[in-house]
Amino acid sequence: MENSNLTTSIIETINSIFETLFSSIDTTIYSVLDELTFIDKNILNNSIFQKIFGSTGNNGLLVIANSLLVGFSLYYAIRLIYSYYMNLQIERPYQFIFKLLIFGIVMNCSYFICNQFIQINSFISDAIRTVGSNIFGHDISFSELINKLNYLSIKENEFNIFSFDGLIKSFISISLFNLIFSYSLRYIMVKVFILITPFAILSLINESTSWFFKTWLRTVLSLLFQQSLVAIILLIIFSFNFSSNNIISQLMCIGGIYALARANSYIRSLIGGISTDVSNNFNISSKFLKNI
Repeated sequence: MENSNLTTSIIETINSIFETLFSSIDTTIYSVLDELTFIDKNILNNSIFQKIFGSTGNNGLLVIANSLLVGFSLYYAIRLIYSYYMNLQIERPYQFIFKLLIFGIVMNCSYFICNQFIQINSFISDAIRTVGSNIFGHDISFSELINKLNYLSIKENEFNIFSFDGLIKSFISISLFNLIFSYSLRYIMVKVFILITPFAILSLINESTSWFFKTWLRTVLSLLFQQSLVAIILLIIFSFNFSSNNIISQLMCIGGIYALARANSYIRSLIGGISTDVSNNFNISSKFLKNI
């Protein structure tokens, strides 16, 4: 009898610890997932970020970009003189000057262009979520998803980690916690690639460096379009029947959470880009350390 009471007490303690942990995570952390995932122009509304980028052509990274613009001009001038002596065919001066002016202007307006592009991308993902809100009568967001998943995985406000529902709740919480790191990394990388926008545009002046712009463009599109795919996946998840008695619904929701975690991989398969999968990056780091 004492052993039975002790076992019951241990199980209740473990359940209480995990219930408190998951509840704390749900209420304090997951609310930021929407802000990290659905990026809008507010990502640029930071005075320090604006100073780093350069609001005008005489400060920030734009100074370096404009210096490189002069460097490209000198490089072309030297090539042009050399081509006259060696009788080589190169780009005509008026073509180069035209590209220099056009891309120079675009480069110095790149902050405004990025701002508008991010806003358009935000409109697309918001439109998808608005469609879902009109259909289901509630917000299409991670905050709302947590409430639905808690109803699905916990019966009558009781949590038991040693039950099927408890295992589902644990899997969901751990998976969503991993999403926080992945989407945080994506948020940072969006800022990084926005900062190098002037250099990407500058690379179009010379055909030998234009590959950099193409790679940059694919990466930026991959990072930004991910939030539209996430909105569609959330739309599908909310279409499920959130019933704690329906095992199929529980398994479908797990599949939906997995799809959210793999959203970056799906986008990369379509248009390319970089990985923001934290688990993959950790594996790469561990392999690198082993090689050392």
